[in-house]
Amino acid sequence: MMWFWFGLAVGVLLAVLPAAIVARRWTRRARRLEQRARGAERLAELGTLTGGLAHEIKNPLSTVSVNVQLIQEDLSQLADELPTETGEHLRRIDRRFDSLNRETQRLGDILKDFLQFAGRVKLECSATNVNNLIDELCDFFLPQAQAANVRLRTQFDTASPMVNIDRDLFKQAMLNLMINACQAMTDARHNSQRGGHEDELIVRTQQQRGFGQLPELLVHVIDTGPGMAPKVVATIFHPYMSTKKSGTGLGLPTARRIIEEHGGSLTCHSEPQRGTDFVIALPLEEATEPT
Repeated sequence: MMWFWFGLAVGVLLAVLPAAIVARRWTRRARRLEQRARGAERLAELGTLTGGLAHEIKNPLSTVSVNVQLIQEDLSQLADELPTETGEHLRRIDRRFDSLNRETQRLGDILKDFLQFAGRVKLECSATNVNNLIDELCDFFLPQAQAANVRLRTQFDTASPMVNIDRDLFKQAMLNLMINACQAMTDARHNSQRGGHEDELIVRTQQQRGFGQLPELLVHVIDTGPGMAPKVVATIFHPYMSTKKSGTGLGLPTARRIIEEHGGSLTCHSEPQRGTDFVIALPLEEATEPT
């Protein structure tokens, strides 16, 4: 009888222990999920607060910028009316206001990019012929490329790929990439980092289907600029990481966020002295009602 009770106790113990271990694991997982949920709530609240703060800063900053311009107009008028020595002194003050106005505008640009990056992305997608959309965008961007002494070329997939995208947001992401490419080539040329060959910006589309994968559309934004080292490429999508003195460091993170909201990806392949290739990958779906 004693062995019976002993065996029963052992059996119960063996049954209870796994259940207790499983229960403990589920309790830990539930706590982690609860902590994550609280963390997400805090992040959402923080995002709302920072967005509101940025708006509160942006409004008086605009007022400062307008008043600086009005003061400059008054100074310019006074400088023309007063004696030469006094007028020259006022012109020196006016140049200082020029610097103040530039910095005010730069702060405004930073706030604008921040609000764009931190704000909620609401997609209004429609079936779109991406070749046609990019062609329109390149026509719009051509004067800016020519002003930067950059040759703009397009190479389109012959299949006229259709993708469900938000046209305006997709163009915004593309413009960020194209502007970034032109600035990289222009800065390198001004710093004597480029050779004598022509700077080119190439926009290419192609469809591909990997082994066991769904079809996707690739959009390449390629430049023949100075390229980047691997350690730089690893940081370019981080907020506020910019290789340009005048950059806010939010253009590329915003572009990646827009593409990811479409269910796609944005990657960068670069090699020093050989140029950079930003690659947008978008899932291809059955599309109707082309736009």
